[in-house]
Amino acid sequence: MLKNIPLFAGLNEAELAEIAKHAVVRSYPKNTVIINEGDRSDSLYVIDQGRVKIYLSDEQGKEVVLNSQGPGEYFGELALLDDAARSASVMTLERCTFCILTKDTFQKLLGDNPHIAISVIKDLTSRVRMLTDNVKSLALLDVYGRVAKTLLGMATPLGDKLVIEDKLTQQDIADRVGASREMVSRILKDLATGGYIHMEQRHIVINDRLPTRY
Repeated sequence: MLKNIPLFAGLNEAELAEIAKHAVVRSYPKNTVIINEGDRSDSLYVIDQGRVKIYLSDEQGKEVVLNSQGPGEYFGELALLDDAARSASVMTLERCTFCILTKDTFQKLLGDNPHIAISVIKDLTSRVRMLTDNVKSLALLDVYGRVAKTLLGMATPLGDKLVIEDKLTQQDIADRVGASREMVSRILKDLATGGYIHMEQRHIVINDRLPTRY
């Protein structure tokens, strides 16, 4: 498992074996909350299989999804670096298998392998930029603008079209853009009526350039 994780690229067999001795592999079913915002724990989770969502929620249960992650990615590193409580919650979107490293193991790994520390810093920088961009979108774009940006940001080229590989519900999109499901439903319906998008096996396909305004 460890050989296939980009974070550990460049480690030799002995170093991987040392990590493996201290790592725990666990599997969780879909819709399991792995981390709760505000928790205090000391583990780094590396995703071997499955996908998770990272989100914030209020007392009424309203959610804002910050990111989703898949195999080879990791979460939980912030609490290992600054000893603070967990800054967000994490839930499995499908059955997941994780390689779990404790704080002591992770910090020893960083000390013995500076290139891994550099990789973590670069990844954190990328996440900060993404969060900054998300805040900018929430502040400056209307709901349609946020929906369009989210769709385009998640889509990947497939022939002459763009396809969103994740099977998103209207509520999933609403949670990402900070809007009501009803408003998102209306926007998606109008885009489909206009021929800009359509559904294929629960995947959203973008047929044409999305209109700049709604």
